Amino acid sequence: MNTNKIIIGGIAGGIAFFLLGWLIYGMLLMDYFMANQNQCVMRPMEDMVWWAMIASNLVSGLLVATIFSWANIKGMMAGAKTGAILGLLLGASLDLGFYGMSSMFSSVSAMFVDIIAYTVMAAIAGAVVGWTMGMGK
Repeated sequence: MNTNKIIIGGIAGGIAFFLLGWLIYGMLLMDYFMANQNQCVMRPMEDMVWWAMIASNLVSGLLVATIFSWANIKGMMAGAKTGAILGLLLGASLDLGFYGMSSMFSSVSAMFVDIIAYTVMAAIAGAVVGWTMGMGK
């Protein structure tokens, strides 16, 4: 296990997760989720806790980089495929739990849109992590 590659890959993945989250959830799907998710627990944009959002994305990047290191995954395509699988499984696990135990999603279709969005986000972030960890020796 190369700790430097995990840290660099994790930071690159964290940045990718953050920017993709802003693009996918904050821009492209914002209106859809405003209409299809329970807004009672959501913070207004001006009350977001930025340090926690940044830390969350960095932890996600480090998780992906650690898994990639263990599995010896390097390169964009291998990273994208593995990231998509991780995103699909993690997104489905969390969203099915939210759907079963809360009123977060107003419909099953909203839950599936979120799973697909997270899968795409994790695939792209996985490609970034795989590419970053494959650089150099």
